[in-house]
Amino acid sequence: MAPPLVTLLSAEPEIQYVALRNINLIVQKRPTILAHEIKVFFCKYNDPIYVKMEKLEIMIKLASDRNIDQVLLEFKEYATEVDVDFVRKAVRAIGRCAIKLERAAERCISVLLELIKIKVNYVVQEAIIVIKDIFRRYPNTYESIIATLCESLDTLDEPEAKASMIWIIGEYAERIDNADELLESFLETFPEEPALVQLQLLTATVKLFLKKPTEGPQQMIQAVLNNATVETDNPDLRDRAYIYWRLLSTDPEAAKDVVLAEKPVISDDSNQLDSSLLDELLANISTLSSVYHKPPESFVSRVKAAPRADDEEFADTAETGYSESPSQGVDGASPSSSAGTSSNVPVKQPAAGSPPPAAMPDLLGDLMGMDNAIVPVDEPAAPSGPPLPVLLPSTTGQGLQISAQLTRRDGQIYYDISFENGTQGVLDGFMIQFNKNTFGLAAGEALQVAVKNNQQPVWYFNDKIPLHVFFGEDGKMERAGFLEAWKSLPDDNEFTKEFPGSIISSIDATVERLAASNVFFIAKRKNANMDVLYLSAKMPRGIPFLIEVTASVGVPGVKCAVKTPNREMVPLFFEAMEALTK
Repeated sequence: MAPPLVTLLSAEPEIQYVALRNINLIVQKRPTILAHEIKVFFCKYNDPIYVKMEKLEIMIKLASDRNIDQVLLEFKEYATEVDVDFVRKAVRAIGRCAIKLERAAERCISVLLELIKIKVNYVVQEAIIVIKDIFRRYPNTYESIIATLCESLDTLDEPEAKASMIWIIGEYAERIDNADELLESFLETFPEEPALVQLQLLTATVKLFLKKPTEGPQQMIQAVLNNATVETDNPDLRDRAYIYWRLLSTDPEAAKDVVLAEKPVISDDSNQLDSSLLDELLANISTLSSVYHKPPESFVSRVKAAPRADDEEFADTAETGYSESPSQGVDGASPSSSAGTSSNVPVKQPAAGSPPPAAMPDLLGDLMGMDNAIVPVDEPAAPSGPPLPVLLPSTTGQGLQISAQLTRRDGQIYYDISFENGTQGVLDGFMIQFNKNTFGLAAGEALQVAVKNNQQPVWYFNDKIPLHVFFGEDGKMERAGFLEAWKSLPDDNEFTKEFPGSIISSIDATVERLAASNVFFIAKRKNANMDVLYLSAKMPRGIPFLIEVTASVGVPGVKCAVKTPNREMVPLFFEAMEALTK
């Protein structure tokens, strides 16, 4: 089993990550499988951080008395890199190896002390945190290094590092000559410290008083207990202080038994997963469950879906943020065949007595931030018209050419799509996804489309969103209503743009063409030798566009002015009008 797993670690970083997450589970159950392959998990300089982090975890699990020297050399090198998170993880890994391997603990501590001497602040603080855990694992064994730790006392600024150092001082107060002075340096900022540090200071001061009941510790304990009971709003800190106060005032010997009691030795946490959970994850190896390290039921909702042959292949729309609609296969028997719009593709008829096909949500509404109207799936064939624009040429699509366009027919929005199979085989199982404008904070300028079939990879392309597709049939206004609406909108809502490439050859033909796209004629007037047209259009949610078009018949150049309450739509509106007047 080892060679295939090792081979995966020379693939792309994303594949490496998935492999490493699975290997992490395997070595927890069967560590001997890769016991002699630890070198393949050494981090490369160009590994992404997420790969490095997973490799560190596995190296800790595979570390043994035989290979610990190699592993420590690697960890020491990692601890001098520039990525702070990775450095912290490497330093913590050294501590975890010390906790895991008793015979190698001294070598691990030596490496940590070498790193502390480098005087890099975050390395020192992380080293102190892991040394605290080593002291808990091996009590009264390595306290000789405390003097070295105390040299870095002034540089500590992270709560966990401060709390760890305070714990060490309190735990070994009787062996540190100036323990009271060291704790007093922390007490100066007691009210401003985080709760984690305050709790450790309280306990460490009590330990110091019980171990050295002299005048200095007595004054300290009174100050700390007063701060913790009177000056704080933290109930945890206040309650603990009251308990200590009561113990010390009633029975100091009982306080010793409670506070200075022998503590259980901590164990290695490398195999952090519960055995039953580990067995369940191993049963789901090479699935998302083994990557997330979570049982399937924690992230998969049990929704009963209609059976479909390629469900397992296609991504869950809830994960991708796409909306999905199936299309029929394209018969590619001959290179020149199989072109046509989606509405012309033959659809399998429902069985007798079955309900009519379900309506599906309008996939384009979210792109424009509109309501999700319901669009029937099965509609009559699209009327013949100009060829659809090519969005995926056959040179890019490995022989598959895709042409598509947003259109409006009979008051509904459609996406006409044509597949042309230029390969030598059959292409089937087509599925289409449209990316959503998730938050609807701004009008979308491009429609992102993904197309998949059974024989090829997923193809992605962008399509333009012509705003006039969303103009409703109810956009015509009366003259009086138009004038009233125009006057009611402030001048700041009026925008003008020139279309130098547009030309109006006939007023009647232009009005007719605009009306076909639900831009309705209201009035016309002459201004010198120019014709001025007044038109109106309306978007869903009743967003009006009050339009003034100025042009000279037969002369290139059209000036378009618009007033609308929705300024965000204006750039898309001008694009649509320029296309309609060309």
